[in-house]
Amino acid sequence: MKQYNDILKRIMEEGVDREGRNATTRALFALQMRFNMEDGFPAVTTKKLAFKAVKSELLWFLAMKGKERASDEELKVLNGSERTIWTDNAESDYWKPKVQFKGDLGRVYGIQWRNWKKPDGTTVDQIAQLIEKIKTTPNDRRLIVNAWNPGELEDMALPPCHMFFQCFVANGKLSLHMVQRSCDMFLGVPFNIASYSLLLHMLAQVTGLKAGECVLTLQDAHIYHEHFDAVKEQLAREPLPLCQLHLNPSVMDIDGFKMEDIELINYQSHPSIKAKMIV
Repeated sequence: MKQYNDILKRIMEEGVDREGRNATTRALFALQMRFNMEDGFPAVTTKKLAFKAVKSELLWFLAMKGKERASDEELKVLNGSERTIWTDNAESDYWKPKVQFKGDLGRVYGIQWRNWKKPDGTTVDQIAQLIEKIKTTPNDRRLIVNAWNPGELEDMALPPCHMFFQCFVANGKLSLHMVQRSCDMFLGVPFNIASYSLLLHMLAQVTGLKAGECVLTLQDAHIYHEHFDAVKEQLAREPLPLCQLHLNPSVMDIDGFKMEDIELINYQSHPSIKAKMIV
C-alpha cells in the first residue's frame, strides 16, 4: 500500500487548497494507482480497514438486480449494523424531500449496474452483460459498467463518486480499471481500493479467470482539512505485509456470494484512526 501513502504525502505537500460543496480540501487531479493481485490483496495496513462494510456494500450493489430503488435499510441488514456509511446521505437535507420510504437512497450505484432504464422502458443488467461478454468475447473493448446516468442524477441520494469501470482480459487474467470523479483520500479511497479489488476477484472466479490488476484513476483526489491530523498520523506508520483474499470456490454465480463466502487471510494492520465523514 506504499503507493496509496505516497499519494497522501504528495497531496499534503503539493496539493491546492479549494473551497468545495461541503468543506475545504487540498487536492490534485488525475492520479493513478495499480495493484497486482499476485502481490496480495490491497487492504490498507497503516490503519484498520472495515472489511465487513466493504463486503456488505458490494453485495448490496450486486443485489439490486430488478429493483427500482436502493435502500439503506437493506444495507443495514447485510452489515448487521444500525448505521452504514450511507445513512448520513439518506438523512441529508438535500435528499430528505425526495425520500419515498424509510432508508430510500434512490437510483444509486447498484440500481444503475443492474437495472439501467432504457428509453423504451426496458432495463439493462450491466453486470450480467459484462460477465457474458467476458466469457464469450473476452477481447471486446466494451467490457464496461457505468454508474453515471445523467438522466437520473437528481434521483440519487449522492451522485456516484466511482463512476464506471472497464475490464480487460489477457493471458488468462482479468484486470479492472475504475475511474473515480471525487476521491476522499483518507476515509473513502482505502474502501474503494478494497471494494473494486474484491469485485475483480469475484468477476474472475465466476468467469474462470485469474485476477490480474486493479487500476484506479483518481480524478479530484482530495484530503479534507479536517483530516490533516489523521493523515499525518497515518503517514507516520510503516506499512505491513499484504494479506490474501479467500472466496468460497464453489460459488460460480455473481449473485451467489454471501458475507461468509468472503474473508481476508492473515490481515495485519495498525489501529484504526477516527475521522469525521464529510457528507
